[in-house]
Order: sequence, then structure tokens, then C-alpha cells
Amino acid sequence: MPVVPWSLIASFFLGLLLLYLVGYLLLVPMRFLWRLMAGSCLGALALWMVNQFGYLTHLSVPINPLTALIAGFLGLPGVALVVALTLLL
Repeated sequence: MPVVPWSLIASFFLGLLLLYLVGYLLLVPMRFLWRLMAGSCLGALALWMVNQFGYLTHLSVPINPLTALIAGFLGLPGVALVVALTLLL
């Protein structure tokens, strides 16, 4: 039976550890980007609903990537902020 040197076993586990660390470092920013993108889509949907019901008060909120990002990142207060800024400007 061949004998496996300890340096080979240690190198194998060190490689697995490095692979785990690289995977983790790539996964954390991607998770943040996916969350930001999903929030932006929901923010755009919320602004679209404001526009759909805004015909009662003649309110129209522009939907662009910045307003969708603000509404998605801040949630309902973000939608109120975008509506307030539209009314002020």
C-alpha cells in the first residue's frame, strides 16, 4: 500500500480552504447585488402603482433607475421621498 506524504494531505486541505474563501468572497457581494436588484424592481413596481392611482390627484412620478433604486433601497419611505421630491420640484 503506497504511503501518502503529509505535505500532500496538508496541501489538499489548504487548497480546499482557499477555494472556500474565494467562493465566500464572491458570494457576499453577489447576494448584495441580487438584493439591490430585487429591491429596485419592487421599487419600480411601487412607483408604477403610485402612477396608476395618481390620476386622481394628477400626480405623475417619473420611473427611472435612480428613483426605482431609491424606492427599492428605502422601501415605503423611499416611495414617499420620491413622491415628495416630485411635488417639490
